[in-house]
Order: sequence, then C-alpha cells, then structure tokens
Amino acid sequence: MKTIFKKPNSLTDTVFHYCPGCSHGIVHRLVCEVIDELDISGKTIAVEPVGCAVTAHNYYDFDVVQAAHGRAPAVATGIKRSLPDRVVFTYQGDGDLASIGTAETVHSAARGENITVIFINNTIYGMTGGQMAPTSLPGQVTQTSPYGRDPKIQGNPVRVCEMLATLDGPSYIARVSTDSVPHIKDAKKAIKKAFENQINGKGFSIVEVLSTCPTNWGMSPVEAMQRVRDEMIPYYPLGVFKDIEDVEEDK
Repeated sequence: MKTIFKKPNSLTDTVFHYCPGCSHGIVHRLVCEVIDELDISGKTIAVEPVGCAVTAHNYYDFDVVQAAHGRAPAVATGIKRSLPDRVVFTYQGDGDLASIGTAETVHSAARGENITVIFINNTIYGMTGGQMAPTSLPGQVTQTSPYGRDPKIQGNPVRVCEMLATLDGPSYIARVSTDSVPHIKDAKKAIKKAFENQINGKGFSIVEVLSTCPTNWGMSPVEAMQRVRDEMIPYYPLGVFKDIEDVEEDK
C-alpha cells in the first residue's frame, strides 16, 4: 500500500500539550517536514523559548537547547559560531522575541548571523495568562489591557518583519500564516527557504507565522482562525519583506 501521508521522522510520538486550535502543532510539523526533506536532522540544533513552546524538546527528535527568556538568538549565535557545520534555529513567540528579546533579535539580524528564526505571532502572551504583547492589536482586550489596547497609552504594535527589513544584515524575511491550507503551504515554502539560506551560508533569516491563541482570545478554534483573516492579516500583511536573492538578481 502506498503511503501518502505520515508523521515526519523528526517529530516524536509525544502528544502535543497545546490548546485545541493552537497553531503551534501545525508549525512544529512544518519545521520537521522541512528538516526531513533537507535530510539535516542529524546536524540540526533547535533553541526553544520561554513560552508555550518551552517543552518543544518533547516533540523534536533532534538536539534542542533551552534558552533564558528572550535570549534564544544569542544562544543560537554562540552555538552556530562554535559549531558552524550545524543547522541552528530558534523557535520563539512574540513575547519572547519581540519584548524581552528585542535586543537579541535586532542585533543578531543586524550582524547577519547565519541562523534561522521561526517567530510565532499570536498577538498575546499565551503561557502566562494572556497579557498584552508588543504585537497585540489596537483595541485588543487582554489581561493587562482590559479596555482594549490604546496606542496613546500602551503604544503601537511592533511589526517585526518591517522593522528588521530596514537592516542590511538579514538575508530573508517573510511573514506567513496558518489560517488556511494555501497559507500553510506558503508557510512551509518560506520555512524551507530560510533553512536553505542558512545551509548555503547566506546569513540571518526569519519567518514570522501569524498564529492563533483561542484560549486567551476567548474564542473557539474556528473563530480564532477567522480572527487571523479578519484582524491580523490586514494589520500584519503576508509576504516577503526581504530576499537577498532578489538583490543579487538585480545586480
């Protein structure tokens, strides 16, 4: 019998702990599918965050290092510089990457470190109870913005891809989503390209994935996916914000 669909070899049999409707499981699978296709499981090292994906080591069947909150890019930099033949990636949420880890993110990108960053943006702190994140949308109700985020009081959301695209260091910056099958296919292509860039020594790559958090949004999984389409994508448009290959072709 021909097998047409199976669990990636790089993904363990451990059942995900994530809430129903959370997109982390989708992205974990995409990452592992890419690692299998590139045949790099034996030399891949992941750096997991502090956040909902803090136990990603239970699901990845390859080496994983735990970093302090926000410090994953710094840890990944150290690993990659000392073991340049390894494929090193971070897997981080918006609170981890865009709040406490802002400096590590920006400066590793500015230096063009040859690492890959998978950035999960669900516009909220998931693991710690639903506080406002740097990516929370204007008007979004959270535990720390009970009347809705007011840009005059709490500032404006941070668009990470647009910010990093102004730097010379990054080689590839893309924003994708998991709200539909076509978008999931696009997400996999972007993740694969980010890993290929590292393998080819092109420098820093980041893929931002618009994700869901039904529990802290107070929505059903179906409603949460619709929120991604109706609210998140208009504010965080999908697409490629920088691709060094485009620059090379123009020369």
